[in-house]
Amino acid sequence: MRAAFSFHVAGEAAAEDWAATHALALLGADGDLIDLLGHVRKAPVPDVPLKFYELEAKAIAMHKYLAHHVPGLLQTATYAREVIACAQPWLSVKEVEAMVAKRVSRRHLLAKPDPPLLWSVLDESVIRRPVGGPAVMRDQLVHVLEAVKAPNVEVQVLPFAAGCHPLMGGSLTMMSFASEPDLAYFEADLYGQVVKDRAAVAQHAHRYDLVHAAALPPGPSIALIEQLVEEYDACVH
Repeated sequence: MRAAFSFHVAGEAAAEDWAATHALALLGADGDLIDLLGHVRKAPVPDVPLKFYELEAKAIAMHKYLAHHVPGLLQTATYAREVIACAQPWLSVKEVEAMVAKRVSRRHLLAKPDPPLLWSVLDESVIRRPVGGPAVMRDQLVHVLEAVKAPNVEVQVLPFAAGCHPLMGGSLTMMSFASEPDLAYFEADLYGQVVKDRAAVAQHAHRYDLVHAAALPPGPSIALIEQLVEEYDACVH
């Protein structure tokens, strides 16, 4: 994931360096400040996903909105393989398998003696898009239905009928901890950002609350997922 994040940033670096250098010159910046730009560009890109995993392991509650796929903690290996390989087509088979193994290993967090609360709101497109085909998607949704039987796992669906909403730009995780302030993790495509500023966290929480309020209640959400399991199963057989 680090390589993918670096690739995303590096693609725009040359054009941005030229524009930034000339902007600094026009503003009268001295040579030392212009030289500093080059050192900033050479600094290593932070491994945001790994930081997120560390925070995830310490969280006592996670409230998520997923725009494009089932949350990693609820993914089957087959579904995860499809998502990872499709999102990062430059990865080798070995690299994909390593990422799948890492993602699947994180599921132990939900089964430990004192597990965190995982409350996920899935965009309706997440359950309707046949990632990997009908069989893969059926098995993935069956896995979700099994997961929600645990008292610490809840899933809701944000229906298409909800229309425009505050999180159309990407996915969001709100995280709570036993002795640390809440934080947010916003993710779009291959870019992720951990947000700790309290004012910004409050704004993200407000956005999440609006999406949560617009989602179907848990009961109807589960009924919709069960309906789609039947539809995918019919396609398989």
